Amino acid sequence: MTSKILQDKVAVIWGGSGSIGTATAARFVEEGATVYLAGRTEDSLKTAVENTGAAGYGVVDVLDEDAVTAFVGRTVEETGHLDISFNVAHRGDVQGAPLLEMPAADFVRPVVDGATGSFHTARATARHMVGQGSGVIVELNSASGRGSGPMMGGTGAADGALDALVRDLAQEVGPSGVRVVGIWTAGLTDSLTAEKLGEVLGTEVSQAMVDGIIANLDSMRMTKKSPVTTHIAQTAAFLASDGAGAITGTWVNATSGMFPS
Repeated sequence: MTSKILQDKVAVIWGGSGSIGTATAARFVEEGATVYLAGRTEDSLKTAVENTGAAGYGVVDVLDEDAVTAFVGRTVEETGHLDISFNVAHRGDVQGAPLLEMPAADFVRPVVDGATGSFHTARATARHMVGQGSGVIVELNSASGRGSGPMMGGTGAADGALDALVRDLAQEVGPSGVRVVGIWTAGLTDSLTAEKLGEVLGTEVSQAMVDGIIANLDSMRMTKKSPVTTHIAQTAAFLASDGAGAITGTWVNATSGMFPS
C-alpha cells in the first residue's frame, strides 16, 4: 500500500473555498492531512468543508492580522501543531485596461492587498513553525513579476512583491527548519468562468469569449494544453511533503510551459 505523503500533517488553506483552495484541500485530505479552510464567506466555506473532507473552517479576512493570528492559534490549540500554510486568497486584481487609463486604486489594490495578506498569513504561521522546528509555507501567483505584458494592471507588481517575500522569508526561517516555496501558474482553464473573467476585466463576458480566451491560453503553452486546478493541488501537496525537503526559497513553474525558467 502506497503511503500518504501528508500523513498526520495539519494544514491551513487561506482562500480555501475558491477553486484552487478546494481542489488543494481535497488533495491534502487524500494524502492524509488534517485541513482547515479560511475565507471570507461562511456559506461557501461550509460547502467546501462538505465537499473536501476538511476538518473545519474559519471566517477570516487575510487583511485582518488579528483574525489571522487567532485562527492560527485556534488550529494549533485543536491539533497541537501546524505544518502547512497555503495562501490562495483573492487580492482584487483588475486587468484589461491600459495603465495610462487605469485608476491608481485599481493598480495598487492587488499589490497592497496581496502583500499584506501573504505577509499576515506567512508570518503568523511561520512564528509557530519556527517554535516547533518544522513547517512549510506555500504561496501562489501568476509569475507576472517576471514581466506581465500589457493590460495586466497591478498583477506584475503584486507578483513581484510576493516573489521577493518568499525568497527573503525562506532565508530567515530556514535555519529553524521551515521552508517557504511558491507555485507559478496562470489561466487554469477549469476555473475560468464568464463571471470570474467579468469581475477581473470589469466588463460583461460571454461564453464565446471564455472559449476564445481558453484557446488562446492553450496556444501559449509549450504543451499546447493549459494546467487545471488538480495539477496545482498535486504540486502543492508534493511541495508541502517531506519529499520536497530540499526545496525552499524558490518558485516552481507550473504553467505548462507558458515560459521557460
